[in-house]
Amino acid sequence: MSLRTRMRQALPDALRARDKAAVRALRSTLAALDNAEAAAVHEDELRGRALEESPAGAGATEVARRELTERGVEDVVRAEAAERLDAAAALTAPAHADRAAQLRAEAAVLLRLLDGTGGAEADPAAR
Repeated sequence: MSLRTRMRQALPDALRARDKAAVRALRSTLAALDNAEAAAVHEDELRGRALEESPAGAGATEVARRELTERGVEDVVRAEAAERLDAAAALTAPAHADRAAQLRAEAAVLLRLLDGTGGAEADPAAR
């Protein structure tokens, strides 16, 4: 079973369990995967064209999305976990201890998914 499929299956479980850390981690990482599959925009396309040169007709502006390999999905999930751990490490003030703990809990959910041990069963103390 692919990592993305496991993540999509873990999300309803996390919602039922009211595991806020898992829900935040899964939703944002699934969104990051969708963003990673967005069609590439070339610099030439960013420059405006004259209206009369623009394509016309149904589907003229549609572009096929990229499709990530399983390795690409793992890389995005790994990057999301690392981003959370880095942000938690940067929050050193005592006033930010709760947010740092939340970020570590979210990273733990993603790392468990990468290990294949699940994700919705986050540590209850981290909720």
